[in-house]
Amino acid sequence: MTAAILIGANRWQSDTRGLHARMQAASVAVTPEAYDAGELEGLPAPVQRYFRTVLKDGQPLIASASGEHTGTFNMSETEEQWRPFTSNQRVVTRRPGFVWDARIHMAPGMNVHVRDAYVAGEGLLTAKLFGLVTVMDQPSSPELDQGELIRFFAESAWYPTALLPSQGVAWEAVDEAHARATLTDGGTIVTLVFEFDAEGLISSVRADRRYRAVNGTQVPTPWQGRFWNYEDRDGMLVPLEGEVAWLLGDGPKPYWRGRIERIEYEYAP
Repeated sequence: MTAAILIGANRWQSDTRGLHARMQAASVAVTPEAYDAGELEGLPAPVQRYFRTVLKDGQPLIASASGEHTGTFNMSETEEQWRPFTSNQRVVTRRPGFVWDARIHMAPGMNVHVRDAYVAGEGLLTAKLFGLVTVMDQPSSPELDQGELIRFFAESAWYPTALLPSQGVAWEAVDEAHARATLTDGGTIVTLVFEFDAEGLISSVRADRRYRAVNGTQVPTPWQGRFWNYEDRDGMLVPLEGEVAWLLGDGPKPYWRGRIERIEYEYAP
């Protein structure tokens, strides 16, 4: 069993490195190299407040990032079966992409490896016990691609320069506390509503339709991410804690709660 676990871990890591390389190969140069507050002219008022709060003029634009998370994940669609996880994530901001590599601890000595990714315009979601035995595998599809781009977009609060108009984000006014943002990557277009708190920080993001697997069928469902505990990282304010949930008829159903333990940035050019 020990040998099988080692083989599974090595294969898993090799596949993850391959996705990292593919994501990097699809990346494009981030321009401009630095944030200029003049870029905010004409943006909705809460969006302008957000950027003025979390960025300083001249802040280098983020090209990529690496981070580590800890938290809990609900393994059941209908019950509360929370299990602890640890994860690593690699992100490229242009072309947008990420690879989330998690270990969910099911029991002593028993881990499920989960890889959630958006690479070169394609979504991917797979889980394997010990990195060997497949328990879930969702290849790229229009529904999954959209869902993974939504995840990238929502998590941009961790990479705030990726939300600037120069990085392909189109902002529309909603009211004094909300704004609508749209991101396009190839043929996939996603729109989120961002909510900003009294301090000007992103407190939540919402998608009206993100596809959720229900008994093998993809069902469009409202979805929400929440953020809090902002701290300075490399001169930017980013949230260190968050929760994501499906918004069902009987109320929110959270399935991920986590904390950033480490995040490191690489900048343009």
